[in-house]
Amino acid sequence: MMLSTDNHAPLRRTPLYGLHVSLGGKMVPFAGYDMPVQYPAGVLKEHLHTRASAGLFDVSHMGQIALRPKSGRVEDAARALERLVPQDILAIAPGRQRYAQFTNADGGILDDLMVANFGDHLFLVVNAARKDADEAHLRAHLSGDCVIDSLADRALIALQGPKAESALAKLCAAAPSMTFMDAGPHEVAGLPCFVSRSGYTGEDGFEISVPAGDAERLAKTLLENPDVMPIGLGARDSLRLEAGLCLYGHDIDTTTTPVEAALEWSVQKSRRTGGMRPGGFPGAEKILAHFDHGASRRRVGLRAEGRAPVREGALLFADATVGEPIGKVTSGGFGPSLNAPVAMGYVPTSQSALGTKLFAEVRSQRLPLQVAAMPFVKNTYKR
Repeated sequence: MMLSTDNHAPLRRTPLYGLHVSLGGKMVPFAGYDMPVQYPAGVLKEHLHTRASAGLFDVSHMGQIALRPKSGRVEDAARALERLVPQDILAIAPGRQRYAQFTNADGGILDDLMVANFGDHLFLVVNAARKDADEAHLRAHLSGDCVIDSLADRALIALQGPKAESALAKLCAAAPSMTFMDAGPHEVAGLPCFVSRSGYTGEDGFEISVPAGDAERLAKTLLENPDVMPIGLGARDSLRLEAGLCLYGHDIDTTTTPVEAALEWSVQKSRRTGGMRPGGFPGAEKILAHFDHGASRRRVGLRAEGRAPVREGALLFADATVGEPIGKVTSGGFGPSLNAPVAMGYVPTSQSALGTKLFAEVRSQRLPLQVAAMPFVKNTYKR
């Protein structure tokens, strides 16, 4: 979990700040915002409640951007965005969304994002720490084709877990008919919202963009349901780690390509060598070479043999006693659903096969672990 390091910058507050404080949230700096890391129930209970019932997350610090085509044709906005991402944006049908990455000239990842087709424009959700840079990036490259609107007047709430559908269905008639990665404008409790069936926990769930002035009322209405509990950043991090999902700035960054990051699935065949529209995005030469010939390293899941958590930054070795480090842990901690430690990191591709035994340096000791399949906890998306 990435906490803010600039102690001089004043922390921003989301529209739900007052609600967090009233609920006993422990506030910490995160990506320039004052955010709840946990509530009185604690991270463990919040995590397990989300897996068993429904958790409510404030993700209003994320950036929301509308990409409106000047031509009036959403296909032109999609075609323009394909100049910045390796994904097939043209193939996103109205009412659907797709995971994507902004890449740089070296094939590294500037940010990861969600892209939804709302019929007449594209709706983007980008990471909090990158939203100003992402907006500038879009303006620098796409202003000729699109009007770029930063939707700073909207909050974003995530409702995650097996009881998320039943909780939201009481307020949104469309919720039960939506499937994973459906997205579009819907009324929620009479409010004009953008709703997607997606999330960052591995569980079924929804993300709800709501006018900022209505966010607290909507959150309180959802929390009136006994199945719904407020969830802080701590459990959000352990949930996404169990789900094998990347955290920008840790598991992916400007030095990792989508192939190195094990995100090949996110780049459609139409944008690869031999596809209908191969290349044409920043870093295409390197990324397509990784698809064609492989990359030298790879993001993998790691399961420790003991009980000690292996944290971010721990060096990885091929041998228990000798040799130089071969890789590094990028995310790690305790997996409450598994009652065991889990981690992710980068290792040479030659040592990325499932079951490969490695060693992590923890407090000057090399602890054994194995390369393991991800997600660590089976996802429950509604297909």
